[in-house]
Amino acid sequence: MKKTKLKIAIAGAALVAAVATGTALAANGSAAGSGSTSGSTSSSEQTRTEHAEQKTPSVIKADGPNVFPHSLDFDARSNTFFAGSLKHGTVSAVGPDGKVRTFIDDPELVSAQAVLVDRERDRILVSNVDYGTADRSRKDAPFRVAGVGSYDLKSGKQDWCVDLTALTLDGKQHLISDVTVAPDGTAYAVDELTPTVFRIDRTGHASVFLRNDLLKGTLEIPDLLNGVGMSAVEWVEGNQLIIAMADGSLVRVPVKHPEKAQEVKLSAPLGSPTAGMRLLKDGSIAAVSSGLLTGKPAPIQRVEPRDGWKKATVKVTDTVEDPVTSDVTAGPDGTTYALSGGLADLFAGKPHDGFSLTPVKTD
Repeated sequence: MKKTKLKIAIAGAALVAAVATGTALAANGSAAGSGSTSGSTSSSEQTRTEHAEQKTPSVIKADGPNVFPHSLDFDARSNTFFAGSLKHGTVSAVGPDGKVRTFIDDPELVSAQAVLVDRERDRILVSNVDYGTADRSRKDAPFRVAGVGSYDLKSGKQDWCVDLTALTLDGKQHLISDVTVAPDGTAYAVDELTPTVFRIDRTGHASVFLRNDLLKGTLEIPDLLNGVGMSAVEWVEGNQLIIAMADGSLVRVPVKHPEKAQEVKLSAPLGSPTAGMRLLKDGSIAAVSSGLLTGKPAPIQRVEPRDGWKKATVKVTDTVEDPVTSDVTAGPDGTTYALSGGLADLFAGKPHDGFSLTPVKTD
């Protein structure tokens, strides 16, 4: 998975002069039925049209002021989205009606970036980061926090919270941009600022899974970050990790033989910077790339694997008007939503009233 939780999409948000908040350009529409000879619409046709319109998902305008989420995930059983706050270090529950309430409030979390609902184990995994802009930040030492916490899906109480910087002791900047879970409950977390993948067992015991220069970041964000690398990760069939690099490439990592990691041969690169991914039911991946460096709408891309993810085809399936769109997640009734969290305002030190979830097409 995901979603969450800067994945690169927020790193350059401070550089965006103006952000246009919008919706997906192409939403599912309903075909108009043929009319009578007089041009009027029959009552049965009108009923069918109204029913189709009711089924068309709409943009969810969440009412949480200054939450500034980067990532989110969806729990189908409770019909609830869970979104992390980069500002408050909390995780909010978001209903389809846009109502927001604080669900996780752990003082160990500085900024909540990646958010993953692990339904099999009734928990939520959250990556802990620090951009220097949060209520709990060390303003003089950003990017020195790197961790993952596990929280009960019903109560929001902490199961454990692990400090991953204790495994590196390298004095470098770190940013845990995303986390995914294998079927056995093992979590894998990627560091956007070093070429390191961490493995965390179900009890919170962590270790370094892989360090590889193939995962070293090459994207530069002027006046903010250098060497931005891994932005998202998903566990996929075949016991592999698919890692999105900020530069638009993908890397395949066999879990049993991580030393055999290799770049996926793509029919076309993903848009850069790649921000978030969602694993689809057929094994393909939906990915969103931020338009923050160009100011253009954020493209939604479908990545279809070939030859066990050694190759993949890429096609754009939709766009979101807000350039600083940072994640995609499942939604009710098989939908997919893209998250626009107002992150440009966060890095500009401005308040922001709520955030939006836009339904997008993935095929």
